[in-house]
Amino acid sequence: MIPQSFIQDLLARVDIVDVVGRYVRLKKAGANYLGLCPFHTEKSPSFTVSPTKQFYHCFGCGAHGSAIGFLMEHAGLGYVDAVTDLARSLGLEVPREPGTVGRAGPDPRTPGLLDLLARAAQFYRRRLKDTPRAIDYLKGRGLTGEIAARFGIGYAPDQWRGLEAAVPDYEAPALVEAGLVIESEGDDGRKRRYDRFRDRIMFPIRNPRGQVIGFGGRVLDRGEPKYLNSPETPVFSKGRELYGLFEARDGIRRENCVLVVEGYMDVVMLARHGVGNAVATLGTSTTPDHVRKLLRLADRVVFAFDGDAAGRKAAWRALEASLPQAADARRIDFLFLPPEHDPDSFVRAHGAEGFREALAGAMPLSELLVTELSERVGLETPEGRARLLAEAAPLLQALAAPALKLQLVHRVAELARLGVDEVERYFASQAAQHAARAGQAGRPGAGSHGGPVGGADGQGGSRSGDAGPWQGNAGPWQDEAGLPGEGRSWSGEGRSWGGEGRSWSGRGRPGFRDRPVPRPPVARPDLEARLRLLVALHPGLASTVERGEWLSAGLIEWVDRVAVLPPGSTAGNVVESLREADPESVRAFERALASDAAALADLTAAEAAAELSAAVAQLRDRHVRRQIDELAKAGIRTDEDRERYQALMAMRARS
Repeated sequence: MIPQSFIQDLLARVDIVDVVGRYVRLKKAGANYLGLCPFHTEKSPSFTVSPTKQFYHCFGCGAHGSAIGFLMEHAGLGYVDAVTDLARSLGLEVPREPGTVGRAGPDPRTPGLLDLLARAAQFYRRRLKDTPRAIDYLKGRGLTGEIAARFGIGYAPDQWRGLEAAVPDYEAPALVEAGLVIESEGDDGRKRRYDRFRDRIMFPIRNPRGQVIGFGGRVLDRGEPKYLNSPETPVFSKGRELYGLFEARDGIRRENCVLVVEGYMDVVMLARHGVGNAVATLGTSTTPDHVRKLLRLADRVVFAFDGDAAGRKAAWRALEASLPQAADARRIDFLFLPPEHDPDSFVRAHGAEGFREALAGAMPLSELLVTELSERVGLETPEGRARLLAEAAPLLQALAAPALKLQLVHRVAELARLGVDEVERYFASQAAQHAARAGQAGRPGAGSHGGPVGGADGQGGSRSGDAGPWQGNAGPWQDEAGLPGEGRSWSGEGRSWGGEGRSWSGRGRPGFRDRPVPRPPVARPDLEARLRLLVALHPGLASTVERGEWLSAGLIEWVDRVAVLPPGSTAGNVVESLREADPESVRAFERALASDAAALADLTAAEAAAELSAAVAQLRDRHVRRQIDELAKAGIRTDEDRERYQALMAMRARS
């Protein structure tokens, strides 16, 4: 793990204007800098960079972050790589805390493996030029020399130890670690080595920096397997990487859309015909990591599959992986090609314009979800409609786009011939029953449950399990008072409703209850979100926030974390100090920023302090009013009740 002290020192030394200025033409505009947003297409600049806050924000698409965040989003780098790049630009070496080698920092084997893979890629490219049979195959598929060079396509010779010509030290252990060579033991007990890729067209797979991290190899004639990928290595993971992403970066940025296909040749042929924003999964199903990475780069993701049963099945797996990553400001669509076509053959038959016309008619995620469920269950009988509800429940719980979720609840209610409130109650009861069965409905902390699901800010705690991210952020479920719940954000990694529950990770004593104990929410999430935003943009105000029971535990924790940052810290320092330690707080801050971008205007310290004080006062007043109402409803029966009521009325009079 990279020490937080180094991150804060790095951000103190770097100027975000210089970092962003390498990629975006910026002009001075008052206290800030202005330019065309690199994350979406626009004609009038709406992308601002604040040197005082060390933060960037686009008022057009909502992109925002620190210098580290900019490198992650713009170059598609991981957190460690972004920190390393930024440190290298200042001539600094990234330290690692003791005992964390191999867990968070760069693997010490990486440079050597990348060098071997680069040498192998160069060797394969050279051999392609010397192999007419391979060249004829590629020409027969419609490839040109220019497109083959752009993607670095090569040829692995039909030799057992062909790579020995490129790597004389063929017995080096790193060749096996890089996935280039297979080592096996013969009948005589002696170990033998041979090339993993033989007589195959080679497609190098690159990371966001353009470095080769693995290969995909296609048989030249007949043979099995048709495609062979590099194994998992210290520098390559099929579940996280996408073929063609490095080559497609400019096309994705230009179109603000990324097209996901299944094959290497699909990507190459689409690029050959002018569709330069396509990537491919590497012989594996789409994963949440894939979707998360793609939604960082574009506002629209389109999955293109064959129209047969296998294509529909692959699309459904992609849909399940997409639900936890979805956002109301993003689009996820599905394109089903005619059964006789794949993207390669379709673009050859109809050209780029024909393919783009097909893309325009792609099916939205919501339509695929409803259509697939309806066809699967049959809506003619009560049993079929009951099954619709049962199968829709975990999917909608996993959906992270609150406005879309609300609309889908209405659509499911219509198909089930029930009222929306009935469907909401059913979904809520299913969530509560599942939590009870798993024994994970422990007593929540200060954020509390206002109901079994829903909520807008998730202050109470989270349950991780195979049931997938159960996020009710701004969803349709509400507590008994009819107000959005504060502590009901659930998270997990799986896609199915049933599965192993793991541990309750919220504040409060773990334990079992037949049903969650409802408590009134602490405050409206929009006001707490505004307060988070003010504290993050003006960290010096954190120590002035008046703590009390009118603030949720999550907000107090956020303020306390910011308060201990060094004097002079900026919004960039705040985000990066919490990114690893408390990612949910960062997500809450980002939600606040997206909904209240005007707060980035140049408030003076005095104006920000006044606004923060007013926000705290409103939170306190709402809390007091709620306490008074509850006490009045319950009845003032004892002297203690009477004293409490008088104290609350006095607080209300002072507010």
